[in-house]
Amino acid sequence: MHNLNELTGPVVVSVAYTVLWYYLLLGLQRGTKYRVKASYESEGKVFDRYFGQDEQMLAVDRAVANTHEQMGPFLVSLWLCAVFFSAPLATWLGAAYIGLRALYPFLLGSRVSKLQPKRVVIATVPCYGIIFTMLGCALWAVLT
Repeated sequence: MHNLNELTGPVVVSVAYTVLWYYLLLGLQRGTKYRVKASYESEGKVFDRYFGQDEQMLAVDRAVANTHEQMGPFLVSLWLCAVFFSAPLATWLGAAYIGLRALYPFLLGSRVSKLQPKRVVIATVPCYGIIFTMLGCALWAVLT
C-alpha cells in the first residue's frame, strides 16, 4: 500500500491537467468564440458557431477536442503507473505530457482549415509514447 504522500505528484499532475483542460475550454475556446463573433458583427456578417467554417474556431475546437480525446488514456495510464510501478516516474512523465499538451494549440496555429499542420506531431507523438510507457510500466509491474 502506498503512503499517501507518495501520490502527491500524480495528484498535482492530475489537477494541472484539469486546469489546462478548463483553460482550453473556458479561456481559449470561449474567448475565441466571443472575439470572432464580435469581428463578424463589426463586419455586418452572421457568425455561425456550429456550422460555420471559421478557421480560428476550427483551430481552437481541434485543440480542445484533441486534449479531451486524450484525457482518458492519459489519466488512466498516469494512475496505473503511479500506483503499480512508480509515483515519481508517473509524476515526471505526466508533467512532460502536460507541457507537450500545452504546446499543441501553438503548434496547431491560430487558423486551420480541414488539414492540420504536420508540426502537431511534435506534441502528439511524444504524448502517445508517454501514455504507452506508463501503461507498459504498470503492466510490467503486475505481470512480474
